[in-house]
This record gives sequence, C-alpha cells and structure tokens, in this order.
Amino acid sequence: MNESKTYDVSIIGSGPGGYVAAIRAAQLGLSVQVIELEPRLGGVCTLRGCIPTKALLHTADLLEEARHGADIGVMAREIKLEMAGAQKHKEKVVRQSSNGVSYLMKKNRVDVTPGFGRIAGPGRVAVKAADGSESEFGAKNILLATGSSPRSLPGIDIDHRTILSSDSILDLAEVPKSLLVIGSGAVGVEFASMFARFGSKATVIEVLPRIVPVEDEEISRELAASFKRQGIAVYVDTRVEKVTKMDNGVEVLARTSGGKTETFRAEKMLLAVGRKPLSEGIGLEAAGVATDRGYIRVDGMMRTNVSGIYAIGDVVPTAWLAHVASAEGIVAVEHLAGKNPPPLNYDQVPGCTYCSPEIGSIGLTEAKARERGYDVVVGKFPFSAIGKARIINETAGFVKIVAEKKYDEVLGVHIIGPKATELISEAGAALRLEATSEELVRTIHAHPTLSEAMHEAAEAVAGHAIHI
Repeated sequence: MNESKTYDVSIIGSGPGGYVAAIRAAQLGLSVQVIELEPRLGGVCTLRGCIPTKALLHTADLLEEARHGADIGVMAREIKLEMAGAQKHKEKVVRQSSNGVSYLMKKNRVDVTPGFGRIAGPGRVAVKAADGSESEFGAKNILLATGSSPRSLPGIDIDHRTILSSDSILDLAEVPKSLLVIGSGAVGVEFASMFARFGSKATVIEVLPRIVPVEDEEISRELAASFKRQGIAVYVDTRVEKVTKMDNGVEVLARTSGGKTETFRAEKMLLAVGRKPLSEGIGLEAAGVATDRGYIRVDGMMRTNVSGIYAIGDVVPTAWLAHVASAEGIVAVEHLAGKNPPPLNYDQVPGCTYCSPEIGSIGLTEAKARERGYDVVVGKFPFSAIGKARIINETAGFVKIVAEKKYDEVLGVHIIGPKATELISEAGAALRLEATSEELVRTIHAHPTLSEAMHEAAEAVAGHAIHI
C-alpha cells in the first residue's frame, strides 16, 4: 500500500455535490482531494442523468416544434428524427460538460485521484485503483458524495436490453415502437414524453393515485390531461405484479386498486421507480457512521455522527437533485472551514421536470400548506391568456401561487407550461426574500413575456387578475 500527503478535505465522488464542494473548499484556501471511480468527472448528473437526458429532451422539443412549423409559417419537408444524430449531440454535450469539470479542478488546484474511495480509519481515506493497487491519504475532513444508482423492483431483472434503467435507456440506438414506463416521477414522465415525441407508443404505470405525485394535485391533473391529448396512456393506482420477457419485448401483469388486472405489452420497458444510495463498501460501518436504510444520517451542517466526516447529495435522505447536492456541498465545506453557513431550507428547493409541458415548482403545495395549518389563498393564471405564449404557440398550462391569507406571504409556486423550469427561479427569489403576493404584483414584469403569468397569478391571489 502506498502512502501520500494529507489534505484538509478529501471528497469521495465528483458529481455536482462533490466537485462544487471541492471548488468552494479551494476558494476558502483548503487543500482538496477528489476521489472518483469513473474515468470521467461529473458524476451521474453529468454522465448519465441531468445533462444527457435534457440534451435528448431538447431534440424532442425541437422535433415537435418543427412538426408544427407550418402553423406559424415555417415550412419544412421530411421532418424526421435521426437517432444517431441525437446521440452524437448528447455525447458532445456530456463530453464538454465533463471536460469543464476537469478544467475547474485544475484551475482550482484540486488533486483528482482515480479509483474507488473509502474511509480507512480516523482521518484516513483509501483509494483502490483500476489495477488493484491501493493508496492511503490523510484527510483532516472527509466528505462523502458518492451519489446513487437506479432502483429496481423485487423479482425484476434489469437486463439493459429489454428492461431498461434510466442509465441504459439513454444509449438506445433506435426508437422502440412501444415503451412501457413504470413510475411517474420526474424521470418516468420525462422519458415517456421524450420517446412519445420520438415516435414510441408510450404508456405510464404509477402505483400511486396520480402521476408526478410530489407535485401539487392540480399540476398532476394538468399533466395527465396533456399526456392524454398527446396519446400517452396513463394508468394510476396500478401495481406491477409480474414481468415476463418475451422474444419481441416484455409483458407486464398489473393490478389496479380495485382489484382489476391489466396486461401490458411493449417492445421496451423502463423502470423509473427511484434511486438507491451508493453507500456500500465505503467504510461506514467500521468508522461508526450512522445510517438509515442505506442513507447516511446528517445534521443541518451535513455532519455525520462521526467528527470530521460529512455527507451530501443522493447518499443522504434529501431530494435526489443536483442543485440540492451542490448547495449541501457548499454548506459542508464552509462549515468544516470554520465558517457559519445557514442550513438549507428544504421547503425552498426548486423542482424541475423537463417533460412537455414542463413543470417547475417550489415551496408548499396547496394541500401541504393547509396540512401545516395555514389559512390558504390561491391565485392561478393560464398561459392561454398570455400574449408571449400565443406567440410561441405554447398555451397549455398555468401558474399557481399558494399564499397565506393573514400576511399574504407566498408559500409556494407551481408552474406547468412553456419554460416552467426557467420561470421558477423568480419564485425561488420570492420565497427566499419572504415576498408577499402584493410585492410580486408591484414588481413590473416586461411585456410580452411568459413571466407575466407569474404577475397575473399574483394579482389573482387577491382576485385582481387583469387579463382574464
């Protein structure tokens, strides 16, 4: 075993939690090591998640827009998808993004150590290289940012040919004639939306009573209605009981909450039923780090129960979101550097789903706000009454603002419609600054823009919407 230098912080994992934490730690003057098993930096988000998925979704968006070009005077013939070209674009974006992370490590003088990292003892990390050799390093602090991997269901074998994970579906060379998606969270509805526009007959099965179940109920209803209009079949309250692989695809036996059985057949099946933390084999038990169902337990400063060991991102029981991991990474390294950062307010984490129509949400849903005892007032405004939405020919959806009646504080904003994932940032600032709906009303919004829907929804909280 080789032995080398001691770092102020050793970070295991180079995803959006790990590499962002590394940069902030370097900015604070700490000596930093990043340990990464993958040959490329960036983690799941960059290599097999956010970045490649959204690259292919952009292809689907452009394809659909081109198909309707004649509606706005743009004539194009033989509009078709070239999957090889879409994959080439995706790989280019992934490569550029990963190379960007590598550049940032060099720029900030972060040492990158390839291999599998684990806690080797108090203030020690071990790294096993691809050739089997192992090195040890001193680490005054250790930050675990090992991420997660796709979950399966009991008795279902993900073979990455017929039964796919969110990783392997990204590499399909051809569009399947039919795609069965199990699970309707962000991953499930994004791929259903993508492949439906690519030409697949898409079907979504969800065990809960509504799709995108973490969203406000009205958002779920609107997306289900939109999917129906697009020809995407949606089955809720439906539990998968048996999956059988066949020569030409897969057969799924499922049962509804009422006891009725349904049989589904498709060329390919995607399991999109969540993710599991990558916490095995990294030395947690020997180090005495407390876990719960594989997730590492942390406090508001991302500290574990063991002094000098921190954890962030998908390996802790918070939302599986890249921006959450990044924010947690900054809190962790600022704390270990002796600063006094505020803990994250997880009520103010934006969620973005890049299906068509897009979803952007932050804060409390109407139901959650009522559950917490607020006297709730709601303002809604449809994109169909927004000039810019009509200009770009995307009028489906609405903005919904959930506010508290006594003080008029905005508690949550929920958007489904064009550019929802961009529009939600205004709501993030509003919640952070404890804005009222009247303050949003008094904020002049440019015309013609999609953001006017936010202004009008704020007007609607008091019943004063202008353009409807």
